[in-house]
Amino acid sequence: MKNSPRAALSLRPSSLLASLVALAFPAVAQVAPGATAPQDTITITGTRQAYQGDFKRLETPQAEQSLDAQTLRASGAVDLNQALDLSASVARQNNFGGLWNAFALRGFVGDENLPSNYLVNGFNAGRGFGGPRDLSGIESVDVLKGPRAALFGRGEPGGTVNLVTKRPTFKTAGELRLSAGSFETTRADADWTTPLSDAVAVRLVGFFEDAGSFRDTVETRKYGASPSLAWRIGANSRLVYELEVSHQEIPFDRGVLATNGELGRIPESRFLGEPGDGPLKADVRGHQLEFQHDFSRDWNALVGFTTRKTSLEGFSTEAELTANRQRLLVDGQTLTRQRRFRDYDANYQVVRGELNGRFQLAGLQHRLIVGVDADRFENDQVFLRARAPTLASNPTLTQLQAINIFNPVYGSYPLPTPTSLTNRVETQKSVGVFAQDQIHLSQRFQLRIGARFDDYQQRLHDRAANRVSEQKERQVSPQLGFVFQPSDALALYATYGENFRPLSGADARGNGFEPNQSTAVEAGMKFSLAGGAIDGTLAVFRVEQKNILVVDDPSAFTLAAIGKAKSQGLELDLNGEIAPGLSLWASYAYVDAKTANTFNDANFGAPVPAGTRLLNVPEHSLSLQLVKSMPVAGRGLQFGGGLVHVGQRAGEFITNFKLPAYTVARAFVAHELTKTATLRLDVDNLFDKAYYTNSFSALWVQPGTPRSARVSAAFKF
Repeated sequence: MKNSPRAALSLRPSSLLASLVALAFPAVAQVAPGATAPQDTITITGTRQAYQGDFKRLETPQAEQSLDAQTLRASGAVDLNQALDLSASVARQNNFGGLWNAFALRGFVGDENLPSNYLVNGFNAGRGFGGPRDLSGIESVDVLKGPRAALFGRGEPGGTVNLVTKRPTFKTAGELRLSAGSFETTRADADWTTPLSDAVAVRLVGFFEDAGSFRDTVETRKYGASPSLAWRIGANSRLVYELEVSHQEIPFDRGVLATNGELGRIPESRFLGEPGDGPLKADVRGHQLEFQHDFSRDWNALVGFTTRKTSLEGFSTEAELTANRQRLLVDGQTLTRQRRFRDYDANYQVVRGELNGRFQLAGLQHRLIVGVDADRFENDQVFLRARAPTLASNPTLTQLQAINIFNPVYGSYPLPTPTSLTNRVETQKSVGVFAQDQIHLSQRFQLRIGARFDDYQQRLHDRAANRVSEQKERQVSPQLGFVFQPSDALALYATYGENFRPLSGADARGNGFEPNQSTAVEAGMKFSLAGGAIDGTLAVFRVEQKNILVVDDPSAFTLAAIGKAKSQGLELDLNGEIAPGLSLWASYAYVDAKTANTFNDANFGAPVPAGTRLLNVPEHSLSLQLVKSMPVAGRGLQFGGGLVHVGQRAGEFITNFKLPAYTVARAFVAHELTKTATLRLDVDNLFDKAYYTNSFSALWVQPGTPRSARVSAAFKF
């Protein structure tokens, strides 16, 4: 069976094109009414999403995807990585041994030494070291493509991800979900909301998971809670408070390796670290407070504050990447390793205020968003390392911390005591002022203009060298877009935007780096088919990035912001009900992401020619999901499945090592036993394919999970 993205897109081209042409005319085919999937109605307290304004999907001149609760539940996703697999525009990146979320949007990733940033209810909240994000307290996941700096401020050039949390309702409801699955995995999720009075409601959400793994000796344990409170202060004012607490224990796992560029010579289960190191521990404690006031039907204000403290601590043993220390490159079986200790802490505070409204001026309607925000991010890192000497000194197996990749024996040598390598604290502060105006030039034509001014400060205190460096930057990020709607079911749009992202660290002279900067253009169409039953977006884009951090002097291994890259491509997203009771989610992306100049790789110091494909970014990606809902004997039955196809990717910069393309499928069935109890079976990697999700080098490769099954029971109360 051939499941290439090109084949998928060519299944019914004449039907698709005919539908798009028909959008400009009143006659649109209607789908006959029929049974739909049962949905839980959740009435949020009426708070708006920050920076979003009041725009319909077809009025926004940028591509977006919203993964709602129903879509996430059908996919079986329990963490952010699994959710983002539904978007073909998102590519998995080096996940720091399984300790954080890392992804590229439209080919571009942020600082590889930090987790990928994401928003929570519009707040910057992904930075820090709290472990992979669990979805227990998340209502939906928004993939906001393209640069958003004109509103959100500093961010990633390919786009951003916004998590919308579960908030209290004024209707009592609850659910307890218990599950058990492959690799001795057990999990419990609880969600309960109720009004305490006519003005106050609470919601209590929590989870616990104890899991083995297909990886030898690797076990994880995590739990967390996200309670929240909503207060209707009056007819026009609302206050929401949310708490986030979580703890995770995860062994640091760099995955498997390739020998002579060949994967699969050792089993995907092979763990190449040391179980004696124990797990790394990641903790989060966060608070978020948001106040909304409606002055009238046309004007409202949002004021919010968040603070999030995260920490990561523990030992790890990892493959050595430097060639002149790596015995595996000599005998093909003895792996040289490093032992490391990390004690990372991060504190993040954000305060924001914005005003949204509409007014008439010179006979034209304007929809305005203006505001100010400020944030402070403190990144405190203590990093210790025990490393083998070079092979030229004829080191012992103990010095190499060696392990035989074909016949590993753990604990063969005493675990060495690491010594200090990094001891620094970096503080970033930013104040931003932003404005966006969307003007109705006519009934069919809208113009969006906006800009943001940021005043940014960075202070880096290298405690080991007793050196302090500081820098200040001021940046203006403009945006310009238009939307033309020839009919109520079709919108054509184009947009231009600029983006910037500060870079951590200092150059050879102790000075900070120029910020990473990018420009992006995007054009496309948004459409509705079958009378609004199906939504779609077709987009083309081009993003150019400069001031990427690279090595400027390989002999001294000093860094400079002189790298350039570009990404261009095409995306097609479809979702909706294609027949009575049958829903479709489809996402395809073609991404051509390459370096734009020749530079020395920031990790290995080796030359990277212009035109080299960016790491872990496939040219072709596809995600499909079909769900059928129907009544059986008066009870709801839902079944379906999906597949994810990821094309071949560059596995490391400095060689021709590639990660092979893969296609994995999943299936599920859920049956309503009673009005309050549902039983569900999920099977992932249905055909038990061997695959690899991401890598940093040929010695750090993350294998995908083999076929696994999970049974869950949900009880509503």
